[in-house]
Amino acid sequence: MEGYRDLERRIKFRKVKSAFVLFLSFLTAVYGIFWLFWIIIDVFSKGFQNISIDLILQDPAPPGVEGGGLKHAFVGHLIITSLATLIGIPIGIAAGIFFTEYGRFSKFVDFLRTMTDSLVSLPSIIVGTAVYAIMVKPVGHFFGLSGSVALALLMLPVIAITTAQILKLVPDSLREAAYALGAFKWQVIKDISLAAAKRGILTGVILGIARITGETAPLLFTSFNNNFTTYNIFDPMASLTVTIFVYAMGPYEDWHRKAWAASLILTIGTLIFFIMAKYLLGKKK
Repeated sequence: MEGYRDLERRIKFRKVKSAFVLFLSFLTAVYGIFWLFWIIIDVFSKGFQNISIDLILQDPAPPGVEGGGLKHAFVGHLIITSLATLIGIPIGIAAGIFFTEYGRFSKFVDFLRTMTDSLVSLPSIIVGTAVYAIMVKPVGHFFGLSGSVALALLMLPVIAITTAQILKLVPDSLREAAYALGAFKWQVIKDISLAAAKRGILTGVILGIARITGETAPLLFTSFNNNFTTYNIFDPMASLTVTIFVYAMGPYEDWHRKAWAASLILTIGTLIFFIMAKYLLGKKK
């Protein structure tokens, strides 16, 4: 009888402890969601009223003069991120294929995967300073291509790890059946593994693009900024993130309004990428 009561007390204590931890988890979730919605609502309320077609199509006015737009930043941001995706996507997918299809049982590849995992959470400013030391300093000036390389290095681990994890979910029986029919390894990878995992890989690509869309720190050390529209990737090039930072810190109210509008456009773009990724991932499941 005493043992039964002791068991009952322990069960009650565990229930109370579980309820307390659950309550703490609920509070932290509410805290995070509150600030997320506060930021989104603030950006929408202050940015929506300042959005106009001139913001996208016109070059910036001289400092202190109202009017103009941020065409130089939109063009530069599009060029830098497009080049980054062209560099990062093929290398990231190839790395993921190598991790799963060629080095699944290799200790050295396990070490490389661990290093790639750690790079996912690497602060972006470290990547920016590394690219600055390797590419910018030897040349002697900032240029847009170095910004693309820095962003590609940030998105590469996300795509590589996602590709490797998705390919591991493909049943080995499909590969074995293809080998039994006389297929070469490259044919198995192309027609079996990648075909079965293409939606999950696409999700990783979208997440990688969303990862780099709002980065500022690496671009400050690489492409830097430019007050004029340029298409030359070997010159300093403006970007939305750096321009938002400069305008938000500037002394002019017109700059602040343009910074809010550009922030809203950037936020909407990033949200669209994440929603697409969640949709594709849910459809895959």
